[in-house]
Order: sequence, then C-alpha cells, then structure tokens
Amino acid sequence: MTTLMEILKAVSALPDILSMDIKENILEVIVESDALAPMASYVYKKFNTDLVTMHAADYRSAGDGFRIYVVFSLEKEDLFVAIRTSIDEKCIYRSLTPQIYAADWYEREIMDMFGLTPLGHPDLRPLVLYDDWPPGVYPLRKDFDPSKKVPRVPNEYHYKKVEGEGVFEIPVGPVHAGVIEPGHFRFSVAGEPVINLEIRLGYTHKGIEKLSEGLPYAKGVYLAERISGDSGVAHSTAYCQAIEKAAGIKIPDRARYLRTIYLEMERAYNHLGDIGGISMDTAYNVGASHAYILKERMLRLNELVTGSRLLRSVNCIGGIKKDIRDDNTLKIRETLLSIKLDFKDMVDLITTTPSLLDRVESTGRLSMEAAKGLNIVGPGARASGIDRDVRRDHPYAAFDKLKFRVPVYKDGDVNARMHVKIDEVYESLSIVEQALDGMPSGELSYSFHDIAPGLCGMSLVEAPRGEAMHWIVTGEGMPYRHKIRDPSFCNWLAMEEAVPGNIVPDFPLINKSFNLSYSGNDL
Repeated sequence: MTTLMEILKAVSALPDILSMDIKENILEVIVESDALAPMASYVYKKFNTDLVTMHAADYRSAGDGFRIYVVFSLEKEDLFVAIRTSIDEKCIYRSLTPQIYAADWYEREIMDMFGLTPLGHPDLRPLVLYDDWPPGVYPLRKDFDPSKKVPRVPNEYHYKKVEGEGVFEIPVGPVHAGVIEPGHFRFSVAGEPVINLEIRLGYTHKGIEKLSEGLPYAKGVYLAERISGDSGVAHSTAYCQAIEKAAGIKIPDRARYLRTIYLEMERAYNHLGDIGGISMDTAYNVGASHAYILKERMLRLNELVTGSRLLRSVNCIGGIKKDIRDDNTLKIRETLLSIKLDFKDMVDLITTTPSLLDRVESTGRLSMEAAKGLNIVGPGARASGIDRDVRRDHPYAAFDKLKFRVPVYKDGDVNARMHVKIDEVYESLSIVEQALDGMPSGELSYSFHDIAPGLCGMSLVEAPRGEAMHWIVTGEGMPYRHKIRDPSFCNWLAMEEAVPGNIVPDFPLINKSFNLSYSGNDL
C-alpha cells in the first residue's frame, strides 16, 4: 500500500519543486509552470493514479497570476496528490493531454473560461462557450461582469470531417424530440454502421461556478442542488462537505447516517429509471413499465420522508435539515422490502427475455483501456472492469460504518452497465436498511462561526452517475473560487468511444445505458 510519505520521498527528488506539504490525506506540491506537465505525468504513471480534476483560479489581485490545480487520487486508497502552479500574464503552459488524455476537456474548459492556452494540445476548439462568443472574454476571470450583456460575433464551430466513398453525416440535435436537454451528436456513417461520433455540448451552460462566487454559503447549498436535478443530494452533500472540510466544521453522527440514507434513496430511484429506460429502448415495454412503477414508488417514499420527491433541501452546512420521524421508519422498511421483492421479479423478467438480451449484449462496448484512459467514473467505469467507488475508496457520511459490495463487470457493453445498476439497486436498499438499524440519536446539525477566507476544501461523492467533485476556496462570506465536476463531464467522451462500430438504431440504447446529464455537464 502506497503512503503519502512514500510519494513525498519520490517526488521530492524531482526538479523545479517550490514547496511540498501534507495536509490530512492530501500531498500538496507547488511547482514551476514548466514543471507542471512532467510532474503530473510522473505522478499519474508512477503511482497509477486517477485524474480527479484540473482547473484554474484567478489570483491576479494577489499578485500570483492564474493558478492551475491538478488533483490525482490513488486507487483504492484514501490519498490524493494536488499539484499547483502559477501562470504569468503570457497565459500559456505546457499541455498535459499528450501524456494524460483525461486532461483533454479540462484544458479546453480552462482555455474557454480563463484564456490560458495549453501548448501542444491536439484540439483547441471551444468546449464550453457558444460558437458566437467573442474572443478575449473569459467568464471566470474576476474582472468579468456577469450582469453585462456579452456581444455576439458571427462564427462557426468546425466539426471533424470523415471522408470517403459512401460516407454520410447524420446530425442529431441540439433540439431533440421529447423533454431531454439540448446536445448535438454528429454521426459519420457508411450505411447503418457508425464510423465516427462527435459530441457538442454547452447549449445549457448556466454559469453556476460564477453564480456561486456571489452567493452566501447557505444559499450555495440550494444552487448545488440544481446543478443536475436528479442528483441534488449528491451535489449538495459534496458542496457542504467541501466547506466543512475547509473550515474544519464537524457534523453530528446522526447527520452522517441521514446523508447516507438520502444519497442511497437518490441512487435507487435513478437506477430504477435507467433500467426502465434501457428496457424501453429495446422496445420491451413490459419490463419498462415494471421499472417505472418501482421508480414512482421510490419517489413517493422520498416525498413521504422529506416532503420532496427529488429529496430537495435535506442538506445544510454542518449537518442535515430533514430528520426521519420514528413513525416513518417502519414505512420505509415496509416499502423497501416490497420494492426489493418486486424488483427481483422484474429483473428475472428482463434478464431472461431473448429480444432484450439480443439488443444489449455486445452493444456499445467500452474497453477497460479506453475507460481508464478517459477517466470514466461510476457505473460506466465499473461495467468496464474498473473497481472504483468513492463510497469505499474515499469514504464520507457513514459509509465507513456500513457493509456493501461494489459490483464490477468486464464486458463493458450495455448489458454490463445494466447489470451494474441492477446490483447497485440491491446494495442501495441494503445500505438504507443498515443505516436505519445503526443510526444514532442526537442533533441534526452543529452551528458554526464565520468561515475565514483563504481556506481550501475538496469533496468527492459517489452520485448515481459516478464521482461528483466540489473544490472550494473560501472568500468573504462566499466562495472565492468554486470548481464543480459532475460525473457526466468525465463520461461524455465514453460515448464517442462506445458508439462507433455499432449501427445507428443502437445509439439511443447506448446513450441510455450511460444516461448522462446535459445540465450537469453544462455548468
């Protein structure tokens, strides 16, 4: 097992290090800007780490230019390595992407939002900003005024071209039939088989990170809940935990158990909906109907317990606002037992239906190598053989007190992703039952004094789609910098890997098996 002291010893021998420090389970390394890429590559490859986040912050008012942070986590160990450097007024640095492909979208996002150019990056097209966004205007710089209207400049986004005899392009979106949010998918096909898929998002960009810089911490909890509507508990938990860690705020043991219960109730209803969606996209409406009925029962249970079908407003900094009354505990147990029995019948039905299995087996396969290289997270990663789950590897709330299994499959196809979610529904229901059994009495939250500026905290939470990450530097009563990374930001590129080689009619099914969030990606 690797320790931070072992990493510290190995890293300290490298050149261009300005300082190093160990804070709890994080090794912080500050390097010269030219050393960022080689240092990150060394840590990534030497210690087999995963890229948690790469982001920037504007410290020009403090005379430190722009800072870039690169954070890695060690596999199956609650340890992190955070590398930081400062970028001067030239606004250039050496790209990490040629050595760490998972840095691709992070660097493009930094260029869009801060104007910092990664030299050597293979694709410098805009990622976040609209096609007609004017050059030289960077939304996350401190001198950007969000209240002023931004002028538009006519421009066009240049998609990659796949040429050859019999190759055609099929543009899908950004406006879709139904109620899903906008995203553009451009297929290059030869007949029905897909040769290439290119995804273009950003149509619902809301400026949440900028908004957070102007909201008091208490109101920021409500903003976090609205990053991705069906993951409100996960994001608000990550937000609260980031601030609690930065400021050293402790929460009551009862609040830890309650957070665990609400997080797993959120996971259960999401997964039930995903399983129903997969069944629906194979035209097996019987299985879909069963799954949607079970999801509705979970949503009604949510409302009974918290007053909200989507579990809104349960979190607060320092603990929890919504308790579970004693008279509801029995109702929860009875409902979960009933759902578990009916869910088993539904699973037996869909996993023995030849027409459904014919559609999901070997469809949309994502190899372990591709999943690892892209830093895929959540059920999509576990379906491709990556044994990674924040609840176990970086425990929070009461997960270190409870027993649960992390399901891992190796085929990486729609069938594997469906089975990961099936297994996780069982585990989530079990976790809720265990938490109810072991939940202590006591207070729901602790009060705290004013939070000093300049503190830094990071939190990872295993949302239904995978790791949700919040990183906060405190300011005067509100965040100075708030970086959010929804799991969908990591996973959208998996679609570009999983779809080619399949036929066009299988795209909706592959898409549903990942079930990624447009809103969570378009912050």
